[in-house]
Amino acid sequence: MIAAGRVRRRRRSLVVAVALAVVIVALFLLTLSVGRSITPLGEVLAVITGQDVPGASFTVGRLRLPRAVTAVLVGLALGLSGSLFQTMLRNPLASPDIIGISYGSSAAAVVAIALLGLGGPIVSVIAVVSGLAVAFAVYLLSYRGGILGSRLVLIGIAVGMMLLAVIDWVLTRADVYKANEALRWLTGSLNSSFWDDVYPLAVAVAVLVPAALVLGRRLEVLQLGDDSSTALGVPADGTRLFILIVAVGLTSVATAAAGPVAFVAFLSGPIAARLVPGRLPLVPAALVGAALVLAADFVGDRLLPISLPVGVITGAVGAPYLLWLLARSNRKGGRL
Repeated sequence: MIAAGRVRRRRRSLVVAVALAVVIVALFLLTLSVGRSITPLGEVLAVITGQDVPGASFTVGRLRLPRAVTAVLVGLALGLSGSLFQTMLRNPLASPDIIGISYGSSAAAVVAIALLGLGGPIVSVIAVVSGLAVAFAVYLLSYRGGILGSRLVLIGIAVGMMLLAVIDWVLTRADVYKANEALRWLTGSLNSSFWDDVYPLAVAVAVLVPAALVLGRRLEVLQLGDDSSTALGVPADGTRLFILIVAVGLTSVATAAAGPVAFVAFLSGPIAARLVPGRLPLVPAALVGAALVLAADFVGDRLLPISLPVGVITGAVGAPYLLWLLARSNRKGGRL
């Protein structure tokens, strides 16, 4: 019976992963085809395969395609990062955008643009390094002979609020042109996504995603408890540190590419866990994240009367879920 149950769970995980991949492909092609002008699917596929199609090569190949690829990569990174945090800390609030890591990248980028006058790739590098620094600061502040999920969440929220105050202060001192340039780092947007931004993001995701999946096997052992995992040859604190490095790296590179796309990391894990109960939902969470970012960008840029950044759409979806989660916690006596 146990073996049959494992087979059923594996089969369900495979079916869910395939279904999510199909949804992502459909959204990807829809994003490339539909815009101010409709490009036939045949021309879209021709551009993707490298053929020169008059008109479509520019519209699809140079404008829509890098934006769609960025959306997929950012969604994969945020979805996987959020699931790693939530599973490791056993707390649904422990996602990078809730505990201040995204604010760390955003605050550093805003300071670099508005006060230091920097621009281009150097801002992205500063955002990645700052996200890592904030994550380790939160980790050290919350470490008391071990890591407790609720303590890390509370400290992370406090650090995030301080960084948000820094962002507000910088914007009050910046001129209007610099403030407008920094806007992408406050809401999360794919409007300025071009191939020069896609390449470093793709390389980072290609390195960090396999590392996260390998660490996922150790994370499953870690769920048995610190003593049991250590007895099985998986040191608890060392494993958490490696998972933290990979998860923060995923969040930082995604934020550097598109800004803090709100609630994608927060939503992806719980949605994936409902789709594949009883399994560690790393791959489904990554796929859910990609689907969320693609869908939100399509809605914000194509379906609404005015164009809205992708972070506004994901924030409008994620905020009600956060309120529901907190309300449920209150009914259960404060336990999430």
